[in-house]
Parts: sequence; structure tokens; C-alpha cells
Amino acid sequence: MALSFCGSDNGSNSYSVNEGVLNNGCFVDALNLVPHVFLLFITFPILFIGWGSQSSKVQIHHNTWLHFPGHNMRWILTFSLLFVHVCEKISYHIITQNTSFTNHLHLFIPAFMGFIAATTSVVYYHNIETSNFPKLLLVLFIYWVLAFITKSIKLWKFAEYSVGPQHLRFCITALLVLLYGLLMAVEINVIRVRKYVFFANPQKVKPPEDLQDLGVRFLQPFVNLLSKATYWWMNPLIIGAHKRPIELKKIGKLPIAMRALTNYLRLKDAYEDQRTAEDPNRPPSIWRSMYRAFGRPILLSSTLRYLADLLSFAGPLCISGIVKNRSQTRFSPDLSLLQNTSVLAVLLFLALVLQRTFLQASYYVTIETGINLRGALLAMIYNKILRLSTSNMSMGEMTLGQINNLVAIETNQLMWFLFLCPNLWSMPVQIVMGVIMLYYFMGCSALVGASVIVLLAPVQYRIATKLADTQKSTLEHSTDRLKKTTEILKGIKLLKLYAWENIFCDSVEDTRGKELTSLKTFAFYTSMSIFMNAAIPIAAVLATFVVYHFINETGPTPSEAFAALALFHILVTPLFLLSTVVRFAVKAMVSVQKLSEFLQSDEIGDDSWRNGDTSVSMEAGKKHLGVTKAINRKQPMRYQMDNYEQPTRRQMRPTETEDVAVKVSNGFFTWGSNLSTLSDINICIPTGQLTMIVGQVGCGKSSLLLAMLGEMQTLGRKYNIKESEINRYSVAYATQKSWLLNATVEENITFGSPFNKQRYKTVIDACSLQPDIDLLPFGDQTEIGERGINLSGGQRQRICVARALYQNTNIVFLDDPFSALDIHLSDHLMQEGILKFLQDDKRTVVLVTHKLQYLIHADWIIAMKDGSVLREGTLKDIQTHDIELYDHWKTLMNRQDHGLEKDVQQDSQTTLERKTLRRAFYSREAKNQIDDEDEEEEEEEEDDDNMSTTTNRRSKIPWRVCWCYMSSGGFFMAFLMVSSKLLKHSVIVAIDYWLAIWTSSKTSQSAGAGQDVSNGSMFITLCAAGITLCLITSLTVEFLGLSAATNLHHNLLNKIIHAPIRFFDITPLGQILNRFSADTNIIDQHIPPTLESLTRSTLLCLSAIGVISSITPAFLIALVPLAVAFYFIQKYFRVASKDLQDLDDSTQLPLLCHFSETAEGLTTIRAFRHEARFKQRMLELTDTNNTAYLFLSAANRWLEVRTDYLGAVIVLTAAGAAIWSLRYGLHSGGLVGLGLTYALTVTNYLNWVVRNLADLEVQMAAVKKVNSFLGTESENYEGSMDASQVPENWPQNGEIKIQELCVRYDPMLKPVLKHVNMFIEPGQKVGICGRTGSGKSSLSLAFFNMVDIFEGKIVIDGIDICKLPLQTLRSRLSIILQDPVLFSGSIRFNLDPERTCTDDRLWEALEIAQLKNMVKALPGGLDAVVTEGGENFSVGQRQLFCLARAFVRKSSILIMDEATASIDMATENILQKVVMTAFADRTVVTIAHRVHTILTADLVIVMKRGNILEYDKPETLLEQEDGMFASFVRADM
Repeated sequence: MALSFCGSDNGSNSYSVNEGVLNNGCFVDALNLVPHVFLLFITFPILFIGWGSQSSKVQIHHNTWLHFPGHNMRWILTFSLLFVHVCEKISYHIITQNTSFTNHLHLFIPAFMGFIAATTSVVYYHNIETSNFPKLLLVLFIYWVLAFITKSIKLWKFAEYSVGPQHLRFCITALLVLLYGLLMAVEINVIRVRKYVFFANPQKVKPPEDLQDLGVRFLQPFVNLLSKATYWWMNPLIIGAHKRPIELKKIGKLPIAMRALTNYLRLKDAYEDQRTAEDPNRPPSIWRSMYRAFGRPILLSSTLRYLADLLSFAGPLCISGIVKNRSQTRFSPDLSLLQNTSVLAVLLFLALVLQRTFLQASYYVTIETGINLRGALLAMIYNKILRLSTSNMSMGEMTLGQINNLVAIETNQLMWFLFLCPNLWSMPVQIVMGVIMLYYFMGCSALVGASVIVLLAPVQYRIATKLADTQKSTLEHSTDRLKKTTEILKGIKLLKLYAWENIFCDSVEDTRGKELTSLKTFAFYTSMSIFMNAAIPIAAVLATFVVYHFINETGPTPSEAFAALALFHILVTPLFLLSTVVRFAVKAMVSVQKLSEFLQSDEIGDDSWRNGDTSVSMEAGKKHLGVTKAINRKQPMRYQMDNYEQPTRRQMRPTETEDVAVKVSNGFFTWGSNLSTLSDINICIPTGQLTMIVGQVGCGKSSLLLAMLGEMQTLGRKYNIKESEINRYSVAYATQKSWLLNATVEENITFGSPFNKQRYKTVIDACSLQPDIDLLPFGDQTEIGERGINLSGGQRQRICVARALYQNTNIVFLDDPFSALDIHLSDHLMQEGILKFLQDDKRTVVLVTHKLQYLIHADWIIAMKDGSVLREGTLKDIQTHDIELYDHWKTLMNRQDHGLEKDVQQDSQTTLERKTLRRAFYSREAKNQIDDEDEEEEEEEEDDDNMSTTTNRRSKIPWRVCWCYMSSGGFFMAFLMVSSKLLKHSVIVAIDYWLAIWTSSKTSQSAGAGQDVSNGSMFITLCAAGITLCLITSLTVEFLGLSAATNLHHNLLNKIIHAPIRFFDITPLGQILNRFSADTNIIDQHIPPTLESLTRSTLLCLSAIGVISSITPAFLIALVPLAVAFYFIQKYFRVASKDLQDLDDSTQLPLLCHFSETAEGLTTIRAFRHEARFKQRMLELTDTNNTAYLFLSAANRWLEVRTDYLGAVIVLTAAGAAIWSLRYGLHSGGLVGLGLTYALTVTNYLNWVVRNLADLEVQMAAVKKVNSFLGTESENYEGSMDASQVPENWPQNGEIKIQELCVRYDPMLKPVLKHVNMFIEPGQKVGICGRTGSGKSSLSLAFFNMVDIFEGKIVIDGIDICKLPLQTLRSRLSIILQDPVLFSGSIRFNLDPERTCTDDRLWEALEIAQLKNMVKALPGGLDAVVTEGGENFSVGQRQLFCLARAFVRKSSILIMDEATASIDMATENILQKVVMTAFADRTVVTIAHRVHTILTADLVIVMKRGNILEYDKPETLLEQEDGMFASFVRADM
């Protein structure tokens, strides 16, 4: 039969127009075609030809630039239009199926063409919009008008022929008229706003400011609706990550609306608005300010969430409909549209797509708001820190720990609360709706099932709280374990030399045991939580169907049963999450409480003098609170934070007296409690002169400086800092406790001032920093500070002084800058730095010092006593007026001069510091050559021109590491886990399969009661088995993880403790500690849940696909393209996610450090008036971290939208295949319901598979790092002799023979000792000396076999030490090291950790070391506490403890390795005496650092470059005038 537009029925009058043209239905339809054809004809040429030649594209991200008003409205309307066109097509399809019309094309073509035209319109619009060419929109306007008119005619004709609202055709046409009308209105609005036509002057538009800045790469706010919903704009970033890793440059800056500053201002306004005039002291509520600043996006997100939740119920309804109406595949006119299975399948697909889109949009909005809130809170906390009063910090009301917690924990708690907060009100609604629908399907029995879920919810809440508690105790134990591990690693050299490593190793294992106990509890509760989550739906289904079975004679129909099953799946999630959300809400309340207390704490006073004038009103005084310009180039007003202004640089007034820089009259100052610390202070500090403040310790010298800086609270004062030069307005201040930034040496010294090479060099020379800088690996570009290289106290202090000197300020305050410096450096600093550099510059210097010998240089002296000024004046004044004080000073000066002579004899402390630094770097450099092999491999591969190799490596899953993890968990556990998982999922499928057969059998024929009972009992048995297996699997995964964690940590600890000493020289301590802290924590707590979640979601998806395929094999054909799509999505996402996660981690650390270093250096920052610069830096760091985090969450949304759409397609294909099989009667309804229910679960779990894979990959890196350390070689602890063959009292004489000894640190390196020969008789005292690097210390290590002896031998009392087991050798010799090492614990533990000696022996050792009286005075005597590193004793005392320790071990050989280097003269004399008396009968080898210590030795050996140069008695050597030893002695005199 021929096809024709109006149909070709015989004798039909399709083409007759007798009753008027418009009354011919075919003609009206043809008229409806006109607009669509018109649009296609006009737009196609423009789209294909006109593009590319547009020159109006501005240099911006032009394809994201939204120009036209009503943009989102237009997209929504167009999508609705497309949907209605599809419905129109279906409705006509239904009509033609049910009537004798044949092939009337005029019924389909308009709908089909309308669909194409609508699609074209939106593509066309998008292109016009991005190229900003509004005139072409006229075409669309004409199209909407024409379409509106033609459809209206059709509607009018329908009404005329009495086709009313009860007919589907009428409703659809009416809808189309409405939509065309609205689109026409949108178009008119664009003309009204943009005036591009019909108006004389069209409006010029500039792109948004964010888009003019090419640095902004986060485009979510600027792209069109479709791209917003699907994160299409992320594609280049995610796919590009494959070729090269994502770096910070790639993710750019944040849009202005999301920057911390913008959000801070919003939150601050909301916070400050609550302060009322009536009640100024009432603290503003943080909750209310959060609601005012960020309430709207949360409401939007909640709305989207409600829509998504309502749509989620479409799934069960559609399944029920499809199964119920499986017989009605053709349409009978009396059936409604919603009973057609094909329509239901399409509706199910659309509902799923919409539900998922809304859900992801809701997530995104909350996450963006949460990130904005966190940025605002951080800025708020930071501003408060900069204004905190100093007394708060020093009186301990605010500790650094509290501030760090606020920053790291409380702000994140609030951010997480915001993420989860829409759940608080959407979940109850979801639960109520779910229960109502269950009741609708299953009657009263559904309430039984629901009550099972509801009753078990409190149990879940209980488990969640238990988990949180256990986590706390685990944290305590792991902190303790880390502390012990750190101590071991810091003192590893000593532990090895004394053969104590096993004792300490056991103590760590003890603590680890406690930690593992609480981890076991943690694992148990976690597995309970997982078990509840898996078992509750099974229990609920079981209860429901059993009760239903008893109430109703007939069982539920398949349609009811599977709708109920799908509903239970929906209900479990909110109930499981509710406990988490409630817990977070409670935590958020606590966090807000803490924040609000912090924001209410005391601030530093409003000191108007900071602006340089006392008579300025209070208004001006407020300005100094934030002193910076953080002003955006383009938007000056919006961008000021706290009216940041530079303090006014005043013009000079002629009346001012020029000679007083600072004047304080009757000042009373306090640190908070109303007792004044400084009282009745009247001082003048002369301009351009050197003022010194002296006095005893604790008499208020430093406080006076801080009072002048305005850091103390005043109890009545009037003081003034006058400025004699317009340019200088801040005070350069060097504190007593040095404070460094985490930055390069140069940045620490210039401190934000412009770099001036000449000045910089002068300052560095004045502080004699050049030799230290030369030692650093990158000179003055080396990072120092917390995360950089550890400098010694003296070096740190000199850098702080250099900072104060370098600043171009008028006034310089130096607080005891000499305290950590030795005498040479102090003199140099005084002469070059203070007297020359500062005084030549005519700067006012205030110097607090204890070194009275410098008083002669002072222009003005202020002597203090007990918080008040004792005297002020010049040295002459004091000499004449206060002779007593002057004499007192003189005696002190003499004493200091004696010290000075002694000091000169010593080799200065500085050279020692430099030596330590040099050693650290010598070993570090060697390490750098053999640094992490992984990194080098990566580098090599990335340098490869062939990009594909990198790509493959980056997207490969680390199977080897996973295998290593599994095997360390034990093969039995791994096997148990895999088998129980597979069994559990098989049983779950069996339960649902049985349900399908049972319900189908009930409806298909009246089954006998007996069969029904057997079916029921089988169902109950399966459910019970399922629940049991859930329990077993959840336990096996957790305990597999636990045993893996136990074994990995145990092996790691043993490997590292028994590694050769060289390993510790070349591996940075931080790197080893990271393995024990961060990596161990990941292995302990993060891998097991990720692994569980991954296996569960993967198996669920696989079982679902298996079930669908077995029911409808046709589904397998569609599966192939879906699997390919899924493979690529996960491959791209995993790589990008890993990069973004790394970026997030690496940008978080600098932010936290910046907060803690600001809190530490508050006084310095405020004295320099650098608050503004630090705020700016904080905002930059916060924004960088937020950008990384935003991109990470956007990438997660990108993945979820894609996997959700894939899931929806799976549901659609499954439904299509099921309908097709039903049409041919291949399956019972129950099985179809089963297939569809499973297809619905896939959408939920697909994205979890990928996300867990990505997480596991990141977490497995920890296992890989730990593994790389497990490969280190251990020392060879077994000698060739057995320990039992060594005599008990060996070595009893202490005779040492060294023959042709050659030693190296590593087979790769050159030897450090070459063919050394010597013979030491029993009881001889031998001194070894030589320049740095001559091999002295290497020789001392060779005695203990700590280095590689590759030729020659050392024979002690007739036994070659290389043959001895290490434990035996090292436990029989004694050594005192240059750095005294003490461990936390008791004094007894430090002297004798093996617990083998009596108390008398210990007291005797302490007496010999002259420590007995001091220890007796301590509480607890021998059991007195030693803090970490022995910090509660002075360096000299620590060295004496080490001497006592060596004496406790009664060994006939003692080696002293530069033991006197870091101690004062007095202690050194004690040491020398003890060696002469207590060790008179023992062999003592002293490695000398100061030659005069070995002048009394029996034998002196001088070494040079690993060889022995001179070898004789000291007297003989001194006679050789040109000898090396003689020259050393001369230099040391």
C-alpha cells in the first residue's frame, strides 16, 4: 500500500476542502509543519557556513559566556518541549494502532519534525550565545510565533470538534501551545533587555569579570544548563589527565564568588549585623550568621533533593506497572496511557535520569556551599588570630593546639555538616513516603517490615557512637606509639652502639599491641555496621512476606512483591545514613560552640598610637586592625577586607620635638590579670641612638619592649611612638625565641621588603650568616622552618636578627639577640651589625641584653628591677649617681670576662653547629643520588616522548601491591573472604529468585497449601543463611585487614630497627616517620572498609547483570557497548581523581602550617605591621586548597552523572528486553520483576565501584611505600662465632690491634679509612685528632662494626671483632657520643634499660658523674621523670648522664667520640677527672675535638684523609715544630 501524507484510503476524502480549508485535519497538520521546515531551512546554512568567520569572539573562555537573559528558563522549556513531542508521537502511535487508519503520515511527521526543530533551536541558540551575535535570534523569535499560531489553530479546531481535555491529543496540543507561548515570551524578554532589534542603540555587554581572567578554570557557574547538569566542561581536564598529570597551574583560580574573601565578607556582615545597640555584649550566633550568608543555596539544594527523592519512587511504581500489565502489550481504547508497558519503560528511564541529575545537582550545591563556608570561617579565624591579645596566648588560655584544632578539625566538621545537612530534612520525608507506598502495595504486613528497619536504627546509632569512641582510644595509642618510634629513630645510633635496639623495639611492639586491641574493637564495630546494613533489608523482606503469608491466604502478586523489594532497597539508605547525619549534627554543634568561644576571646586593645599620633580620636585607632590593601584591580570597592589601609604616613609637624622616639609616662602594664607586671614606667627613648635595657632574669625587660609595641594591656598610660621619617612606620623586632617562616632563607630575611642586593649582603655579613648559607644545599634559596631544614638555635637567632636589621624601619627592638650565640659571633654582631650598620643609618635601637661588657657602647641605659625602672641615663650618669649599681655591674663584667677567656679557648659552638649541618647534608646528598627509585622511574617514563607508556602506567591498577597486601593478611583469611563473599551474593540472588518463583506460582495456578508451606520454609531458610553469611563476610574483611596491618607494621619496625646505620644517614627521618604515621594509619583504618565496599558493590553489579542476562539473554547484546563506555569512564576518572586528591593533600599542609606559624609569631608580625601581607597569603593558600577540593568533588559528580546515566540505560534495555520476552510469553512476571529490581540496584552501585577503585588505588600507595622499606638489607647480626664461644668476661684486658684496616660506608662509596695500623696496650689512654673529615669518627664506629670493614681486621683481646655476633660485640664495649641522647622514661631506664644492675651500682655511677646530689633532689630519685629528649636537663647534665651510663656498663674499653664538644668548661673538667680516676684501669680512646683535652694521653694519633699521619707520645709530637699536632696545639692556645 502506498504511503502518502494524508493517507490513501479508498474513497477517502482526505484531500477534500469542501467544508473550509481549516476544517481539513490533514491541512491543519500540514500547516503545523511550516514553522519547523522554516526553522530548519534558515538555521542549517547559518550553522554550517556562517560559523568560524565570526570575528566578534572575545578573548575569553567564550564558549562558557552566558549573554542572554532567561537562559536557564529557555533550556528547561526546550527540554520540556522535546519531552512533549515524544509524548505526541507516542499518542498518535497509539491511536493508529487501535483504529483502521492506515499509515497517515500527517499524524507523525509534525511531531517528528517538531522534535528535530526543537533540538536544532537549542543548538542554534547555544552557538549564537557563545559568539554573542544576538541579531540572529530573530529567526528563533519568528519560529516561536509561527509555531504558537499554528498550534493554537489546531487546538481551536480540536475544541470545535469536541475533542476535549479528557482526550490525550487535546492535552498534548494544549501543552505545546503553552510551551511555545512561554518560549516566545523568553525571546521578547531578550529583545527588551538587549535591545538588539527595534531599538536605536543596542546594549553593549561585557563578559563577567571572572571570564576575562584566563586564570579562572572552574567554569561550573558560567556554562549552560546542560553542561552544568552533566559536568561536560570537565571533559578536557579529566581526559587530559591521562596524558599529563594535573598540576596546580591547570586548575587555575577560583571564580570571585567562591573566593574566601568574598565569602568572608558575607559571613562577617551576617555576624556583625547581629550586634545590636541595646545589647552590645550579647555574642552573635554563628548558626544564624551561617544561615543568613549561606541559607539560599542550602534551600536550593534541599529543593533539588526533595525532587530527586520523590522521583526515586517512580522506580518501584513503574516495575509494579510493567509486571502487572505484562499481558497488555497492545492498546485497547479504554485503557489509560500509563498501562502500556512500553510507556512505563520510557517513563522509568526518564524518571531515573531526572532523579539522578537532581540528586547530583543537590550534592554539588551543598558541597560548593560547604567549601565556601569553610573558606569564610578560615578567614574569620585568621583575622581573629591576628587580633588575639598576647596574654591569651602566653597565659595558656589559647594554646597553639587549640588553634590548630579549630583550623584543621572544627571548620571541616562544619563543612561536612553542610554537605550532609539536606539529608536531615529529606530523609524523614523519604522514610514516611516509603512506608506509605509499602502499605499501599503490601497492606499491614509492610508495616511489620518497616518496623524491623525502624527498630534497628537505634542499634545502628549505638554502633556509630561506639565507633567514634573506639577511634579516639586508637588515636591515643597510635600517638603514643609514634612518640616511641620517633625517639628510637632519633637515638638509633646510640641504641645500636649499646645493642639496645631490641629492648626499645619490644616497647614499641607493646604499645602497638594496645593499639591493635582497640583496632580489633574498631574492626568489630565496623563489621557490625556493615552487617546491619546488608542484613536489615533481608530481615525486613523476610518479616514482610512471612506476615503477609499468614494474613492473606493468597500470596502477594509478583508486581506487589517486587515493588516492595525495590522500596526496601530505597529505604535502607536513608536509615543507614541517618545515624551518621545525626552524629555529624552533634559534632557540628560542639564545633560551633568552640568557634564562638574563640571569636569572643580577648583582643589586643585599640591603640591609636599605632597610627603615630596620640591625639587621634578612637575612629582612627580602629583602622590599624588590618593594615593592607587587598584590592582587586577592577573592583576596588568590593574587595576591601576590614578597611585594610596602610597606616597614614604622616607629614612632619614643625612643632614636634625630634629627640624622643618613644616616650612612656606613668605606665602600668599587665598581662591580663589586674596585677600590673610593669608599674610606674616613665622612660624616654632618644631618637637615633642605642638604648640598652639591662637587669636580672625576669625583671620585665622583654615585657617592657612588648608594652612599647602595644602588646600588653594598660592600666592607665600615655605613650607615643614618634616618627621622624615619613617612610618608616613599623618597628623591626627580633624576639628572644627565634621565629622562622616556612620559606627560603632569603624570604625570611627580607620578610616582604623589596630585595636590595647591597643591603642584603651587608646584613648577612654583619650576622656572619655566609658560612652557614654556604653549607645549605641551595644556599639562601633553601627552605627552612618547620617543614624545611632544621637549623640550630644560634643559626635561627641570627636569621631573626638579620630580618630586623634588613627592614627599613626607624626603630629596631632587639630582645637579647646574643643569648644563643657564642662570644665571637656576639662581638661581630655588636660591632658590625648594631654599632656600624644600624647606627650609621641613624636608627633608634633598643637592645635588651645580659652581656654587660657592651654597656660602654650604649648612648642611654635603662636598668630594671622587679617590673619597674631602677635607673635610666648614660653610663656616666649612673657611675656618678649610683655607685653601688655600677660596682655590682663591674663585678659581673669581670666574671663575664673570665668566661670570655674560657670561651676563647673552646672551639666555638658555632663551628660545631656548622659541622652538624655539614654532616646532615653530606649524607643527604649521597641519599639524593639513590633517592626513591619509584620517583626516578616515573621521571624516566614521563620524559619518554611516547606518551602512551605513561598513560598506561598511570591507568593501571596496582595488582602486585594488592596481592602483597592480601598475602600479608594471610592466605587463609584471603581465601575465607573471597569464598564467603561469593557465597553471600549467591544466596542473596537465590532469595530474590525464590521470591520470584514463589509469587509467580501463586498467581499462575492455585498452588496446593503444602507446596506453599514448603516454598515459605525454603524462603525462610535462605534468608537465615543470607543473614549469617552477611555476618561472616563483614567480619572476614575487617579481620583480614587487621592481620595485614599487624604483619606489615611488625615487619616494617623490625626491618628498620635492624637496618645498617648508613640507612639512617641517607633516609630523611621524616620519610621513615611517615611510614609509621600516615601510611600505617591508612593500612590500619582506611583500606579494609574501602576493600569491603569495593568487593560488595562490584559483586552486586555483577550479580545484577548476571540475573538480567539469564532472564533476558537479549540484554547481553546491549551490554557490550555499555561495558566499553564504563571501562573508559573508570579509566579516565581514576587517573584524574588520584591527581586531584594529591593536589588537595599537598595544598592543605601549607595552609595549616601558615596558621600555626602565624600564631607563633604574632608579636613579630604585629610589630612589623605585616598583618595585611599575612592575611593575603592566607587567602591565597585557602583559595588554592579550596580550588583543588572543588575540582575533586566536581570530578566525583562527573563520574556519578555518567555512571548513573549508564545505569539508567541498563534499566531501559533490561525493561525493553523484558517487555519483548513477555510479548512472546517467554517468562513469568515474577522473573521480569526480579530482573528490573536488580537493574535498579545497578544505578546505585556503579559509581561506587569506580570511586572505591580510585580510593583503593590511592590507599595502596601506602602499602607500596611500606613495601619499599621492607626491601632494605639488615645488618648481619649473626657472626661466624657462636655467642657461647665468647668468654663471659671478654674483653678483660682491653688490648686492641688494628691491622691494615680499610673501611667504607657503602660498597658504592670511596673508603674513609685506608690501611690503618695501630696497637693499643691494655689500660692505655689514647687520643685521636685531625681535621673534620679525616676519619676520626669512622674509626670509632669501626670498633663496633657499624661500618663496612672490607679489608684488614680489628682484634680485641685476641678475637677478630668481625667474627662476633653484633649483639655480643656491642654489648661488651662502651661509648660516649658527641650528642647526648636521653629517652623519655625514668633516670633508671636511661642508665640501665636492660634492668640488670642494682641500685647501688647506679648511685655509684651517678656519684662518679657528679650527679648524685642533683638526682637525689628530684622527686622519685632514680625513678624521676626524663622528658622527651631529656629536655628537662641542661646539655651539660645530659652529657654527664651519658658518662654515668658508660660507667654502669663495666667494660674494659671506653670510646669517647668528641664527648666534650657541646659542653661547658666546668662539665668538661669533671669528665676529664672521671676518665683519669674511675677509668684508670680501662683502655680509653678519646676522639678529640679540642686538642688540649688529649695533652695528658699516653699516645696521640693524628689522622688525615683516612690515613695515620703522626703516631707517638704527645711530648714527642710537640717537639716536632712543623708537625701537624704541634700546629693544632698552637692554634688551640
